[in-house]
Amino acid sequence: MNKWKELWDWVRTILIAVVLALLIRLFLFEVFIVEGRSMYPTLHETERLIVNKLVYRFDLPKSGDIVVFEYDPGRDFIKRIIGVAGDKIEIVNGQVYINNILLEEPYLLENMEMYDYGPVEVPPGYLFMMGDYRRNSMDSRDPRVGFISQEDIKGQAFFIFWPLWEARVISNKVQQP
Repeated sequence: MNKWKELWDWVRTILIAVVLALLIRLFLFEVFIVEGRSMYPTLHETERLIVNKLVYRFDLPKSGDIVVFEYDPGRDFIKRIIGVAGDKIEIVNGQVYINNILLEEPYLLENMEMYDYGPVEVPPGYLFMMGDYRRNSMDSRDPRVGFISQEDIKGQAFFIFWPLWEARVISNKVQQP
């Protein structure tokens, strides 16, 4: 009879662990793999990061936040929020302006030689996103992507854990105009 009790204890422990892991993944944190170079140099291809799924239940997304969102069912993108609802976005001579104020972007390697864009106003409930590697980023400038609904945000990227020697906290701090 002792063997059955011990077996039941093991099964129960494993079931509790699986349920807790599923709840954590569903509501708190999720792991994502960076695919592509659109967020270079901030994020590198194949890095694995943890996304905080809880943060936007208590706070609104802000300019500068790096977020994962669902682009298409089963296809997620990771980009930086450039503008929030009500912001006027314009790109002139490779420079991003928010509400007619130049956006300081220290995370960019160089002038990305972007084409002029806008002005556009971000509608209520939506966000304007761009990748950090502007030459190679399918983002809100692309009509196939456009503005991103806040409802499509899966969470905020906050920690890179792989490769281990590149582990770091992701800085979402940006000088806001």
